[in-house]
Amino acid sequence: MHGAYVWPHSATAGDTVEVSASGPPGEAPLSVTRIGATDVEVLRTAVRLSDHELPPDADAMGCDWPVVASLTIDPAWPSGYYEVVVAEAVAFLVVRARGTRPLLVLSTNTWNAYNDVAGTNLYTGGTHASWLRPMNAGFLRKPPGDGSRVAVVGDRDPRMRRHVGHIREHGLSGWSGSAGWPSWELPFVRWAEADGVELDYAVNADLEDGVLDGRRLYLSVGHDEYWSWGMRDAVEGFVAAGGNAAFLSGNVSYWQVRHEDDGRTMVGYKQQFEHDPVYATGDRSRLTSIWSDAEIGRPETHMTGLSFVRGGYHRIGRAVGGGAGGYTVHRPEHWLFEGTGLGYGDLLGAAATTVGYECDGCELRLVDGLPEPTGADGCPQGTVVLATAPAEPFTRANAARPVADDDLSEVEFNAWRVLGAPDPDTTRRLEHGAAVLAVREGEGGTVVATGCTEWAWGLAGGDPTVERITLNLFERLAD
Repeated sequence: MHGAYVWPHSATAGDTVEVSASGPPGEAPLSVTRIGATDVEVLRTAVRLSDHELPPDADAMGCDWPVVASLTIDPAWPSGYYEVVVAEAVAFLVVRARGTRPLLVLSTNTWNAYNDVAGTNLYTGGTHASWLRPMNAGFLRKPPGDGSRVAVVGDRDPRMRRHVGHIREHGLSGWSGSAGWPSWELPFVRWAEADGVELDYAVNADLEDGVLDGRRLYLSVGHDEYWSWGMRDAVEGFVAAGGNAAFLSGNVSYWQVRHEDDGRTMVGYKQQFEHDPVYATGDRSRLTSIWSDAEIGRPETHMTGLSFVRGGYHRIGRAVGGGAGGYTVHRPEHWLFEGTGLGYGDLLGAAATTVGYECDGCELRLVDGLPEPTGADGCPQGTVVLATAPAEPFTRANAARPVADDDLSEVEFNAWRVLGAPDPDTTRRLEHGAAVLAVREGEGGTVVATGCTEWAWGLAGGDPTVERITLNLFERLAD
């Protein structure tokens, strides 16, 4: 097996990280490159490799490969995402920095949940995901081109042929469309740095270590699905104390996870939650089920105002497969839309498929023709719905993969855990959702949520309204 990984995944100036690798025996080059608007190599050296097998339990227990290099973070290296390449194996490292710039926290928990090196991930029966293993092909690098996005772009393609073909053509993991650096954070970073937006960087686990101290704006971009209790505490406490949060992302904080073994292992039982040791205790708040599970009692709406339970998919197979790919604007007078020229009923972001893949919404009602949150799902008071697009969860009829007769479909599982039963009448209440673009102001700081994963592609696609809205956000909330 040829591959590499770095531990820990984030560090500050003066810290040392270890690079473990396996490859053809002999000397091999090692390089470290910061990836941004322009890519800058900061280190090149040589290491000695030996060839090692991938242990059959590497998905849960890690590889235990030898350390081939110890890297000390140079104070001259700016905060950012760094590619560590050993021979042809790619790993990643995030350099943190203290300061007041907006903090982009990469969705690394989600990368790990989908990573199927060693054959198993949290979607194929695994319950423990080790960080001490390589990322599979497509999670850290992905060739551009038609089909590189999991959302259907352009003409309707009900079977997602372009995406599946792209994966097969380039030998990528079949799960790499749903997670990883190139899928969302990379296009956002390329846009931001090229547009003069200065950022600092961190990984999900860093939220539990005070990385938000002294900042004005926290950023989540893309697909940010897996959150720990400590992460929720950090972001919600930050907003309550006056900090601002922008969730330019979807499916946010859908599943709870725990970190064990000094952070080296991420635990998520998901649909197997009854096997989670927490389930047998008196306090099930740390259960690794969905955050909206009544057993946990802490729906993600408390933080973002939105939930995947009230959203679903847009332009994915048969799930709103022919949707517009953009939002319908309801409140064009809001400050977020300043300078866009948008009017009531206009379509926002459709040309670049800014709405797609996984979407978050909230329970809505119409008041004088305009959508408002009911608050019944935990959406906080003061949340203003600016724009929406239709979304729907996977049912037995539209699921991308067939649902076995003895399994629950996605929407049936949500109905069971949130509303108490998976029967048809209860399930029907969650079958029609929306991607909701919303803003909450009032007590504490401001929260902006785009309600879908694809916002970064609206920026990468050069949509002027998406760009103006994002710059309005930075100008107002980043101070």
